[in-house]
Amino acid sequence: MEEAKSLSLEEDFEGQATHTGPKGVINDWRKFKLESEDSDTIPPSKKEILRQMSSPQSRNSKDSKERVSRKMSIQEYELIHKEKEDENCLRKYRRQCMQDMHQKLSFGPRYGFVYELETGEQFLETIEKEQKITTIVVHIYEDGVKGCDALNNSLTCLAAEYPIVKFCKIKASNTGAGDRFSLDVLPTLLVYKGGELISNFISVAEQFAEEFFAGDVESFLNEYGLLPEREVHALEHTKIEEEDIE
Repeated sequence: MEEAKSLSLEEDFEGQATHTGPKGVINDWRKFKLESEDSDTIPPSKKEILRQMSSPQSRNSKDSKERVSRKMSIQEYELIHKEKEDENCLRKYRRQCMQDMHQKLSFGPRYGFVYELETGEQFLETIEKEQKITTIVVHIYEDGVKGCDALNNSLTCLAAEYPIVKFCKIKASNTGAGDRFSLDVLPTLLVYKGGELISNFISVAEQFAEEFFAGDVESFLNEYGLLPEREVHALEHTKIEEEDIE
C-alpha cells in the first residue's frame, strides 16, 4: 500500500520543471546540462546521450519509468563528472538552484529603504495594517540628538540588505506622545511583528561605540534574533566558488 502510494506521488511529479529527491535532482541536472551546451560544438554522440538522459518521461510508458529508475551508466557518469567544463556547468547549475530557492523563500512584500512616518496616525496605521509576517523596525529620533543621525544612516544601509524587513523612522515630536519619547531616551528603536511590540530599546546609541556603523547595528539586532538571514550570503559564497575555479 505504502509502496503504491509512493510510486503514485513520484509519477505525479514527473515532467515538472523542479523535482525533489535524488531522481528529480539528476533529471533536472541532465536537462540543465543539455540546455547549456552549445549545439554547434557538441559531438553528435554526446548530444544524443544527453537528449536521452534529459527527455521528458511519459506516465504510462513502462520504458520511460525504467529510464527514470535505472542507475546511471559509466558512460553517463563520466559525461557528467569527467571534463572540466562539466564542473563549471555544475557550478552554474548549483547557483541557479540557489537563486530559485531564494526567490521562492523570499515571499511577501519587499521594501529596501527607510520610510519616513509623518504623524502618529501614520505610525499606528503602519503597525496595524502591515502583514503579520513582516518585521517592522521603527526609529524614534530628533534632529541634533547624539546618535540619531548615525542610526538613521545605519538603518538606510540595512534596509537595502534586508528588503523583507520594513524600516521606518519618525520624529518623537510627531508621534503625539512626546512625553514618552523625551530627548533623554533617544534614539529609541521599536520592533514590531504581527501588530505586537516584540522589542524596545531606549537610548540605543549607548550600546555602541562613539562612532558606529551599519555592521554594529546589524550585529546588535542579530543578538536578539530580530533580523532574518541575509539573502545574499549563499549566493555570494557560490559566486566565490565559481571565481576560484576560473
